[in-house]
Parts: sequence; C-alpha cells; structure tokens
Amino acid sequence: MPADFSALPFRPADILLPRDCDLTLWSVVACDQYTSQPEYWQRVEERVGRAPSTLRLILPESSLDGPHVETDIMEANNTMSRYLREGRFTQLEHTMIYVERTLHDGRVRRGLVGMVDLEQYDYEPGSPAPVRATEGVVLSRIPPRVAVRKNAPIELPHAMLLCDDPQRTVIEALSGQKGQMKPLYEFPLMEEGGRLAGWQLGEAQLAQVADALSRLADPQLFHARYHTAPEAPVMLFAVGDGNHSLATAKECYERQKRLAPPDRWADLPARFALCELVNLHDDSLTFAPIHRVVFHTDPQALLTALIHHYPGTVRGRELQGQILHYVFADGEGDLTIPDPPSHLPVGTLQQFLDDYLSSHTGRVDYIHGEDVARQFAARPGNISFLLPAMDKEELFPCVIHDGVLPRKTFSMGEANDKRFYLEARKIR
Repeated sequence: MPADFSALPFRPADILLPRDCDLTLWSVVACDQYTSQPEYWQRVEERVGRAPSTLRLILPESSLDGPHVETDIMEANNTMSRYLREGRFTQLEHTMIYVERTLHDGRVRRGLVGMVDLEQYDYEPGSPAPVRATEGVVLSRIPPRVAVRKNAPIELPHAMLLCDDPQRTVIEALSGQKGQMKPLYEFPLMEEGGRLAGWQLGEAQLAQVADALSRLADPQLFHARYHTAPEAPVMLFAVGDGNHSLATAKECYERQKRLAPPDRWADLPARFALCELVNLHDDSLTFAPIHRVVFHTDPQALLTALIHHYPGTVRGRELQGQILHYVFADGEGDLTIPDPPSHLPVGTLQQFLDDYLSSHTGRVDYIHGEDVARQFAARPGNISFLLPAMDKEELFPCVIHDGVLPRKTFSMGEANDKRFYLEARKIR
C-alpha cells in the first residue's frame, strides 16, 4: 500500500545531494551560529579553500550587516546556479532520508529529512496551524533573510521540526531497519561537529512514517493528551531550530502566491521547505539555555536600570522571586525579581533589554555556551546574563496553551551540535 501523506504537513521531497566532492568540506554549520565569533567562520573559510562547499551557498549571519552584503548574496545565488549547471547534485525524487548525527560527545541524534507544507505553518502568536513557531519571530530580521532567499534557485535547510512522540513510533522505529534502506553518506563534520550518516527510506518505511504521523495527528488523542477543548486544532509539529529561517520561507512563498492564481499555489516549489524532523524525546536532545551578552554598554548603569524597571527587585539571591545571574569584568552576582512579568527568566530579561536598548547604547547577542558568554563578559563594556535551561517536557504544553515563547528561549544543544548543511532542494 503506497504511503499517504496527503493530509499531513510533512512529506517526501525531491532532495538534492552533492556528488563528486569531499563531504567534510561541503558541509558547514547553520548560518546563525557563531555570530559574535568571526574567527570561527575564518577558520572554516581557510579550511574549505576552493573546494565545493555549502559555505559558498549561504551567508553567515555575522555577514548580514557587512559592507558587501548585496554582492555576497548575488555571489551565493550565482554559485547555486553554477553548481546546478555543472551537475554538482544528484536528485533523489519523492524521498525522505533517515539521518543519524553522532554529536561531539558521542551521543546520537536521529532525524528524518523531508519537506514541510508552508500552508500549514504559521509563526503568528496563538496560531491554530498544525506547524507552529516555538518562539517570537522578530519581524525586522525577516527582510535581510528574504533578500538572501528570494532569488535563490535552491534552498539549504537548517530548520528542525519537533514531534512529541514519547512512544518513539516515527523516527526511532526506523533505526532497526537500516539494512532495508539505501545508504547515502557517512562522513565526519568539521570543527568538532561529530559525524553524519544517512539512509534513503524505501516504500515500506515511507508508509510506516505516514501511518505513525497520522496517529500523532489524531484529534481525540491530542485533546486527551494536552487537555485541550474538543474544538481546539491539533499542533503536530513545533519548530525547534530555525524559526526565522522557516518564517523567511513562508514570506517568500506568500510573495509568490500574490503573483499566481490560487489554482497554481499547490504547484509552487516555494510552497514547501526542506527541514529535519526530530523527536522531542530523543535521548540526545537536550535543551541548552541561550545566554544574553550586551556589548558596548555600561554594566553598572544597566543593572541599576533593571532594578528600577521591576519594582521590588533586590541584589542577591532570595527564596521568593525569579533569579537573573549576571557576569561582567568587575564580578558577578544575582538579582531577584519578586513579581516578574514572565514565568521564564528569559522572558523577563528580554522585555527589559528590548526597552533599555531602545534608548541606550549597546548591542545584545544570543550566545550558546556559558564559557563563551563568560569570555565576552570579561571584556570591559560587556555584561552577560547566564540563563537556566528550559525543561523540554514543557515545550509543547507551553506553545499549545500559551502561544510562542520569548525569542531565543532555548537551544537544542551547543553550537557545534547544530544542524550542518548537506541536502538541498530546488525552490524555483
């Protein structure tokens, strides 16, 4: 019986894989990593050299504000077209790829590469869509990303969707069937990224995945599990990584819809976006905090303003209240906020920083890894806030009942565990 994905927002895709190249040089980490560490990208640049690489097909976010950004975007798009002309890719039609990513610490993260239907995705807070954002999307961050994608002939995904599958029926069920699938690649990733291996699903595995996803999408089971009203719409997937990347794909699709009659929308390649599906309950999947570093500011003045911003805030760690831990060149400490506006410390801090930096000098960045945040904090004029990790079991109930979380609330692992670019898909 053929696999039926017609009612599901995630389905097989025509996937492009590179051919005749060194995959270790081809594959680079997601563009939104190491934004305040240009030395990382410089090392990657030197290592890749003139070899074919996804480094030539993306624009690291650290370069979005650069003086040559328009030229860089045009060069990336031209390289995409050249790689297509040169036959750099092999196309696997109507395909899903089961992947195993061995992380730098030896743990294995399992995933499934396919495409998501952007008609069934929405990043607006409170959306009833089957695929929802987990964090607030900053609309000002969309236009520069649209500039990168709007004329691109192919896409390279770093978005990761999450399914809440405690019985491990969708992805983990494939791990024992690798002998029945076609091996596609296995190679080491650069910069302590671990290893990546992938297998092409056969028809039996595709049908198995479709059936398992359909069960997860059953409305009665959904309502019983999350204690929602009978009329509440089902949320099947949450965007774990790449919220802004997927929001950009949605915006580009909406632009194309305005230029095409409705009867052609289903055939627009831009209607879909390639991504990787991961089970929230994967043993390797840990939620790491994303710390805040404020650069080029007066740390003492910022702390004083934060205390005045939330009445009753005191220095030190009290039993009652929300704790914010800070580090800067002159030391570190805690602030206790007795009546915080958000149930998560990251939400309370972000509200203050948005307000403070709208009228004061300084720039905030979102840093993975406490050691890196502390290194930045040691420099005069910087202050870091070290935030606690969110319990991943809270994610789906929070998004279903409360809407999106504050932006950059959590990270699925450290920076070198992020998704590396490998697969591509034509979008024009």
